[in-house]
Amino acid sequence: MSKKNQHVVPHAHGWAVKSEGAKRASSVHSTQAKAISQGRKVARNQGSELFIHGRNGRIRARDSHGNDPHPPQG
Repeated sequence: MSKKNQHVVPHAHGWAVKSEGAKRASSVHSTQAKAISQGRKVARNQGSELFIHGRNGRIRARDSHGNDPHPPQG
């Protein structure tokens, strides 16, 4: 299984979950919260990261579910 990062991005029909580098969304949801929930499940299963984008397309948060090269200290 490949460890492609997942992105929650704005979509014409709400919010989409897309694998990094994919042309098409793996799923589309009516709310960002639903998309984040689905994206988190996929990222957890793949051991990858989840990037959450805002309406402007910029990354506003990220959630690591894999081997984090820079884990928080303390």
